[in-house]
Amino acid sequence: MKVMAEGLEGGTSFMEDYTYHFGQHKSYCLGSHMLEICPTIANGQASCEVHPLGIGGKEDPVRLVFDGQSGPAINVSLVDMGNRFRLIVNEVESVPPKAKLPNLPVARVLWDAFPNLEVAATAWILAGGAHHTVYSQALDTSYMEDLADIAGIELLVIDQDTKIRDFKDKINSNEVYYHLFQHGM
Repeated sequence: MKVMAEGLEGGTSFMEDYTYHFGQHKSYCLGSHMLEICPTIANGQASCEVHPLGIGGKEDPVRLVFDGQSGPAINVSLVDMGNRFRLIVNEVESVPPKAKLPNLPVARVLWDAFPNLEVAATAWILAGGAHHTVYSQALDTSYMEDLADIAGIELLVIDQDTKIRDFKDKINSNEVYYHLFQHGM
């Protein structure tokens, strides 16, 4: 995805879901990672800071610290299903942090997952989505659709229209399709 985004506006980075905020009116996901987040998604200048690691008995690492840019993005996972690869795309809207995060000295981005975090998280788990992902504001779902078509990869999209019952049906019909396709039917 980094290569696909070359020359496009917006950034692309390794990512993971760090924590969830399930609110009464709105729920968010805070994406982060200790060391591997790319500053192309930063809202402004990233700072280099040394903070205790707290795990692994290693020296305190230098890490980039920043908040991500606001705007539309996708969060993508590639999963090996045994007989095929599955590309899972969740469309999201990145938003500014709701408060300062002085106790989280890492690169981070807060997003509102579509259609909402509760449905998106359920669909992600049903699809077998991974913990580590690629987050991009340079690419959108259409790029992932093209990639899936070119590579013959299954594609599952979690977006504004996702309904869990329909999503389960899509997973089940894809299972049948790829079973038949693998056996030359």
